[in-house]
Amino acid sequence: MSEWDQVTVLKKKPLKAAQLKTESAVNQARRQGFEVETHQKFNAGTNKQHLPTKNTAKLDRETEELKHKAIDVSVARLIQQGRQAKGLSQKDLATKINEKQQIITDYEAGRGIPNNIILGKMERVLGVKLRGKEIGNQFVPPPPSTKK
Repeated sequence: MSEWDQVTVLKKKPLKAAQLKTESAVNQARRQGFEVETHQKFNAGTNKQHLPTKNTAKLDRETEELKHKAIDVSVARLIQQGRQAKGLSQKDLATKINEKQQIITDYEAGRGIPNNIILGKMERVLGVKLRGKEIGNQFVPPPPSTKK
């Protein structure tokens, strides 16, 4: 038998998992009649700093025993007075703390849901304590640590 009489069979390598997940591979599998199962991951591909808790559906239905805790009216007034004393608009304050203007509007109207991160940013910009026992006093940032 000579080399010309031999038949060589080349096999394709199986596709890798990443290649099977492409849109074209999924569409091809559907055309061929294969069963395709897809899942949407919770908050997949988002880059959000303040993620909602898993009980948001319960909180959205707000009942007597389980409802959103809104910001206190006295704190809302302090935010508004501190912002006006610095001569800032709501948009300016939102820009300085890297948040949306709607968050400032909600906090000043007493509708916002308290978030310690946002309140801390506002304290630094406005110079007024908005959390703890000394609400309304002047905010003095802690000294930088000198650890080596």
